[in-house]
Amino acid sequence: MSISTAATAHLASTAEQEAYLHLQRALRVGRYKPGERLIPEEIAAEIGMSRMPVREAFRRLAADGLVTLRPNRGCVVAGLTLDEIHETFEIRSVLEGLAVRLATPRMNSETFEELERLLERMERAGQSGSSDWVLRHQEFHALIYNLSGRPKLIRQINALHVAIEPYMRIWFDYVDKPLSAREEHQKLIDALRSGDARHAEAVMQEHIIETASMLADYASPGRP
Repeated sequence: MSISTAATAHLASTAEQEAYLHLQRALRVGRYKPGERLIPEEIAAEIGMSRMPVREAFRRLAADGLVTLRPNRGCVVAGLTLDEIHETFEIRSVLEGLAVRLATPRMNSETFEELERLLERMERAGQSGSSDWVLRHQEFHALIYNLSGRPKLIRQINALHVAIEPYMRIWFDYVDKPLSAREEHQKLIDALRSGDARHAEAVMQEHIIETASMLADYASPGRP
């Protein structure tokens, strides 16, 4: 491969990554709704690039399950049914439970101090009605599962969080704040402090499964 060819390939790859991250963020915050068609020309103009990297980004998003590529309709935003929401949380419970079991031996006093700080930020966001609660919640969980030291596991958990984040935001929009969030996450911190990896795994799994039923109520069809 010549230097010019390699440079062109690198630029194309960089543009595709930029388009992918741009669209992923937009989908996570609910900018596009389930069933909405994504127009590559409009998105390319918005980002300031050609259509080709946008189309490549569509393929990556389809592999993530965030969009569907349909004949004659192009790229359509995927939506989760109630059953799929529950399934996503069931998978999360297993994978994050495993991550907790692997992460527990790697935790120290600094880890718990940071978890407490993140919990405080989550609480403040909830009290103010800020949608930052969803971001703070994600940061709390990410701190834990990133300590698992398993890159493939971390990527899979991240993908599940991306898929469910729009529904988390819907949930937050329809409640003053998740009232039990402080207690539930403090219970998880206490389980991690115990050093009992199996106990911490069970607490994480229970926490995620309980969240699924509450969130599904607010993501169900018919709500405004």
